[in-house]
Parts: sequence; structure tokens; C-alpha cells
Amino acid sequence: MGVFSSSAKVYQPAAEVDLGPSSGELYISPNVKAPRVAGLLVKIFVWVLELPIVGWVLLYILKKDNLINKLVSEAEIPEPPLFTATHSWEDTPEQNVSLTKPDLSPAERVQEAVSCLPARLESTLAGDGLKRWTIRDFSKAYSSGETTPVQVAKRFLAAVKESSGPTLNMAFFISCDPEDVMKQAEESTLRYQRGAPLSALDGVLVGVKDEIDCFPYPTTGGTRWLGKARPCDADAACVAQLRACGAVLAGKTNMHELGAGTSGINPHYGSARNPYNVGKVAGGSSSGSAAVVCAGLCPVALGVDGGGSVRMPAALCGVVGFKPTAGRLSSAGVLPLNWTVGMAGILAGTVEDAAIAFVPLSLTRTNCFSFVDNTHIFFFWIRGSINEPVCCFMCFSYSAIVDQSQPSYLRPELNLPLLTSTPSISNIKLAKSAKWFNDSSDDIRACCDKALQTLYTNYGWETVDVTLPEIEEMRLAHYVTIGSECTASLSKYLDKLKRSEIGWDVRVALGVYGSFSSRAYLNSQRLRNRQMFFHKEIFKTADVIVSPMTGVTAPALQDDALKTGELDYINGAALIRYSIAGNFLGLPAITVMVGQDKAGLPIGLQFIGRPWSEATLLHIAFAMQEACSKNHRKPAVFYDLLKKE
Repeated sequence: MGVFSSSAKVYQPAAEVDLGPSSGELYISPNVKAPRVAGLLVKIFVWVLELPIVGWVLLYILKKDNLINKLVSEAEIPEPPLFTATHSWEDTPEQNVSLTKPDLSPAERVQEAVSCLPARLESTLAGDGLKRWTIRDFSKAYSSGETTPVQVAKRFLAAVKESSGPTLNMAFFISCDPEDVMKQAEESTLRYQRGAPLSALDGVLVGVKDEIDCFPYPTTGGTRWLGKARPCDADAACVAQLRACGAVLAGKTNMHELGAGTSGINPHYGSARNPYNVGKVAGGSSSGSAAVVCAGLCPVALGVDGGGSVRMPAALCGVVGFKPTAGRLSSAGVLPLNWTVGMAGILAGTVEDAAIAFVPLSLTRTNCFSFVDNTHIFFFWIRGSINEPVCCFMCFSYSAIVDQSQPSYLRPELNLPLLTSTPSISNIKLAKSAKWFNDSSDDIRACCDKALQTLYTNYGWETVDVTLPEIEEMRLAHYVTIGSECTASLSKYLDKLKRSEIGWDVRVALGVYGSFSSRAYLNSQRLRNRQMFFHKEIFKTADVIVSPMTGVTAPALQDDALKTGELDYINGAALIRYSIAGNFLGLPAITVMVGQDKAGLPIGLQFIGRPWSEATLLHIAFAMQEACSKNHRKPAVFYDLLKKE
């Protein structure tokens, strides 16, 4: 090892680590020293990185500097590796829930979800000039004849055109086909005119991250080349389920190229801007999905969360970001960029809308069976009684591999949160690891502390002090894992691709990803095993773990990064500081806006739950939303598609 040697960490057995509030466990804040690099400097860095020998030495120094070698690659870890974050069924009681019926189609499930929501139909968020129309607001307006899906679609397309122009240059979408949007809206309008909408989602605009198949659009993954190399000729399973509910698929939202960044800066399709301040980033990698919801263009959008990529941009844009338990949603038709840490997630303007969208997408143990051939996906479900079962059938054009990431027998049934009864939830305990929680900006820390105090004052929910150990170690292990899986999944394309086809910042990321050794990957999975143990122990004393969603609010979108991307590892580490457990451990997590910093930028609070406890998370997030939403300010870029003012 010579001059590059460093003292590797020797871990004590996980069972011997003190998780109490007075634990002597050392908290390591990310050791990031590299200055921000963009423009010409990024190009120079890439040229050096891709040189033989010199590039290898540079990579080794970089990994040594950020402690990957010391804490992961060369560490001594007593636990065996845990290669996936799957969770078997656990009988964890949840308060104030309704068990979904096992005999419902996706559209019928939407109606069942709606029945669990508060009776009011006016927009939930209506503070300081902000009226954020919900799915039910649109459904009511369509049913009453006040407006139609066609009229809303026309307003939407006009807004997309305006926001894409040189004045705003919001870059919300990679592709949006007006003809396809209008065709869907016309079909929905006819259903309403006949008095037969498919569900409350009928005619409601939904954005789809360009990492998820949505026919007739190509799936680019934010690149210039992947859409050609991997043709898309059908919907992903989650998109097909929304289409079966009547949703109008609004187009493919912008994203950080290959999901390999936290800013959302994309040199190929423009950089999605934050509607609260167009000089700030929207976050990544589901930047466009967060921004379209924030700007009022869609009440709901789909994203993919491999390292906080749904929740982090949701927090920066002041909307709800919801990542269910690993295996709860199908991954069929989602780009397989990171098999064991990534999955589809939901961005929504309100917690209620997140719940409505979540229910038809959810997979359970018995309600639905599917198989796929070359061209179609077939859904079967059983209705009726045990003595008189009726087999129901739906078929969608589909050309993807069967989702085998989570055997159906591991999934429990789905509980729906009865959000009308949130105040009656009792004895909720929120685990807070103080050193980790407080490793954020002053504004974020103060705002999130105030939010916890509000929950205690309003509902008597107590904060329990704990220690979550080895947070930085988990972040680095996740980085090794997601990077290794990304390069492995793309290798058949990258080996034949010209480097000039890839953005400069992503070339750096791919270079680092490809340098990880098998030992680093295996040790990362051993650290996954340790973290799974730590979190399960904490869930014995608390219902959820609470933290800020990000360590900083939205960073500036600087002109020198627009064509090359940027290497900003200091802000990057702060943005994903609280994201990792949801992905690396497959735990459900949700973020909701709880306030704004002194500059008016949104601040999100995150709740991480036990496996399969989505209903509890939605309950808690709804209560938090109710307590904080009245002071929310209106984004600088915002469109009222119902035109009620």
C-alpha cells in the first residue's frame, strides 16, 4: 500500500454498539474538502481522470480523502453481507387504518382510498396566497361540469410552453407530446360526459420521470443515447396502473443524467429550476417531477428514489415525497440503474394526493397476480366470495422483464390510513438522533425542532432520544453499492458508447463507480447488515425515526454549470445526508414541508418507518401538514389550472 496506506476501521459487533442517547459513538460528518468545480475546470478534471495510470492514482486519492477506503473497502467488519433490503411480513399493528379489500381493481382502489380522506373538497394547502388543488378538487370540477379535462389540458400545455420559453426556461419536461396529452384528455372528458369516470384520478394530470417507461415516449434516463439503445414500446407497470385509473400522463419529466447527481442539472435537456426561486436547483435526480408538482402543473408525479431522489427534490421544492417499502411498488419498466436500493416513488402537492396515488400502485400478497410475455403485461385479481370467486383480467401492452425483485409472499396486505381520525392516534414516539439531526443549517434545525414541538403540543407525540451510529459509514457504503450497480447495469451500453455522448459530471461519476472493488462492494453489504440491525433495534422503542430531509436548502443554479454540470460534493453530501436508510435498508419514508428559511426556500421534515408501515407514515405526515401548511408561501412560478380565482 505504501504512501497510500491508511488505518482501516475495525468495527465492534453490532450487538455491542450503544444506541442510547448518551452513547459514546463517534459521529462523523462527511469529510468533503473538494471545492466546487464547473465549466472548463470540470472538463480538465475529466481529461485527467480518464488518463491511464494518472486517472487511477487520482481516483485512489479521492477515495482515500473521503474515507471510503478507511471506513469501507479496507475495514474489518464482523457481520456477514446482506445483499438486498427485502423485508418479510411482520405483524405490526397500525392505528386507525382500514385493510384494503383483496378483490379490487386499481381504479376501485382509488375510490377506496378517497373514502378514507377528510370530507372537505377544498384545497388542503391554502396559506399565504397558495391554493394547491388536489386530485379531489379536479375530480369534483370535472364531475360538476365546472371545467373539463380538455380545458385543463389546454391550460397545462399553455403553461408548459410559457415555462419552457427563454424568459423562465424552467425545463420541467424532457418530452411532452401535446397531441397525446389532448387525446387522453378528450377520452377522459367523454367518460365524464357519460357519467362514467374510471376513478377520482380520471382526467388528472400525472408527470412521469424519464426513468420510467411511458408509451409513446422514449425512456432516456436523462441521456442523449439510452432512449435509442433501449426502445420503449409500452408502459411500466406503475404507469399502466395509473392509466387504468384514467390519469392523463402528462409527459416525461426532467432528471439528472442517469440519476447520478443531486442537483438536477442536465446539460442535454436543460436544468429543471426551482419554482420558489428560478435561480436555485430543483434537486435530483427527480428534479422535473418535483418542480411540476410545486408549480401546480400536476398534483402528482412519479419519480425514482435510489438515494433520496424522490424525497430530496420534494423537500427542496416544498412538496410531499413518498418512498414506500422496498417491494411495495413494482419495478417492472423502471430503468434498472440500481437493483437493490432504487424504486419508484410518489411526489404530490399534498399528503392526501400521495395516499390516493400510492394505493392503486401498491402490490400486496394476494390481491393481484401478473405475468409478462414479449408484448403484454397481464393482471389478474380475484373478486367475490370464497365460495363464488370471480377472476378479473386486465391486459396492457408491455415489453419488459417480469419484476422478481420481491416475491409476493413477502408482502403483507395494505392498510389505508383513515386520515379523518389522525388526532386520535396516540402514543406515537419519534426517534431523534441528536448529532445527526443537528448536522444541518441553522434555519433547518430550528424549523424542524419547532415542527416536533408542534406535534407534541397538538397530539402529545413524544420525541425519544437515540443514537443512530455509523451514519457516514452507511452513506459511503450506499455510494459504493449504487455506483457498482449502476455501472454493472449499464455496462452493455457503456462499453460501446462514445464518451462524448455522456455529460461531463456524469463521466466523473461513472469513472468513480467503475473503480470500486469487489471487496468494497462486499464490505458495503456487511455495513448494510449492521445498519439493518441498528434500525430494527430503534424501532423496538419508537414508531418512526425523524430527521430533516436535507442539510441545506436549495443551492444556487450557477450559469457555469449549465453545459457541463458541476462537481459540488459539499452541497451534495448535505443534500443526501438524511436519505440513505430509506434506500439502503428498503425502509418506507416520507417528507413534508414544515417551513421556509430566511430566503423563502422550503424546508422538509422526514419520517422513516418500519417496513410496511406506510399507513402510519401517511398519518403522521398528514398531521404535520395540517399543523404547518397555513404559513406556506406561493412559489414564484405557479399555475392555477382550475382558474378559480
